[in-house]
Amino acid sequence: MVPVSFPSDSAPLEFAGEEMVLTKSHALYWPRERTLLVADLHLEKGSWYAQTGQMLPPYDSRATLERLADTIKATDAKRIITLGDNFHDDEGTNRLDPYASGMLEALIRSVDWVWVTGNHDEQMARTFGAESFSELELSGVILRHEARPGETRPELSGHYHPKMRLKVRNRHIARPCAVVSRAPDGPDRMIAPAFGSYTGGMDAGAPEILKALSPAREIDAILPAKGKLVTFPLYREAA
Repeated sequence: MVPVSFPSDSAPLEFAGEEMVLTKSHALYWPRERTLLVADLHLEKGSWYAQTGQMLPPYDSRATLERLADTIKATDAKRIITLGDNFHDDEGTNRLDPYASGMLEALIRSVDWVWVTGNHDEQMARTFGAESFSELELSGVILRHEARPGETRPELSGHYHPKMRLKVRNRHIARPCAVVSRAPDGPDRMIAPAFGSYTGGMDAGAPEILKALSPAREIDAILPAKGKLVTFPLYREAA
């Protein structure tokens, strides 16, 4: 294992035999690969809603990209790999305002940027000079948008926007989280939290998520808190 340095309010974890870091900003950093993985940016979701008459503040892309820039700086990542649904729809690339478009172009120039596409943006109108794939493999780990039930290799994906719902001091709160599965004699698999500013969320223990990660011996929701990884059991295989 390589020594792991990580920003405050983030937490180290072991996945598929690798040391990684789950950041407070909802990204996953892979130190040995100097790679930051981000799922479900959903850029230009606000402008998509505006087209349907539902008016939201049109600054979601700027906010998401600013947070991504901060995370790149904090981790010193040299490569970005997205995990699909980068834009809320295929034409979202053409709706970026000049400021947000300039931010994205500058980020892509600053690192080795790779798009993995998802169901919302399978035919992205623009890639801004970066490579684009439906899925890829990095050091034996499959990177794709949607988890594939029965996958026999280590897998990182997005798509479900998992959230852990908690009761804290008589208040109900929901926090984006990752969901990790361990299978008997099988691979580690993870659904990453959504990174985008306008992403909702599915309960981490929802049947759709548990099915996507099947078969599994155990499935946990994980999130960082004060530099440590907090784990919430979601499923345990019957003895």
